[in-house]
Amino acid sequence: MMRFLVPCDGSEHSLRALRHLLRLAAGHPAPELRLLNVRDPADAWEVRSFLNPKEIADIQQQEGEADLRGARDLLEATGIAYTAQVACGPIAETIAEFSIQQGCDHIVMGTHGRGTLASLFLGSVASAVVHLSPLPVTLVK
Repeated sequence: MMRFLVPCDGSEHSLRALRHLLRLAAGHPAPELRLLNVRDPADAWEVRSFLNPKEIADIQQQEGEADLRGARDLLEATGIAYTAQVACGPIAETIAEFSIQQGCDHIVMGTHGRGTLASLFLGSVASAVVHLSPLPVTLVK
């Protein structure tokens, strides 16, 4: 059974990647799916001066869970088993490391996320994951 990592940031691009994987998996043994939402560390002194580390972690967890909601809804409608996790760290590096730690065989992700810069070119996170990960990475437009 194949184990796939699908990074989800709540964008339509990440949902499109998940839908693509589900279409490919149709008619095959159900894959093991790992959903991952990665939050940038909140290192700004302005944030840290008003919130303690636990409050920051709680907010990041809540925001990550909100970003995973669309992917969870889609998978629950299909009945395919999955696990979901929110992590904090440098986004591309965390995705690549998590995929190895979880024993994944493949990463399927959108070409763009909800980053601050929209572009016709490959997104910076997707590009970095392709370069950092030893696993096959499928990018979905």
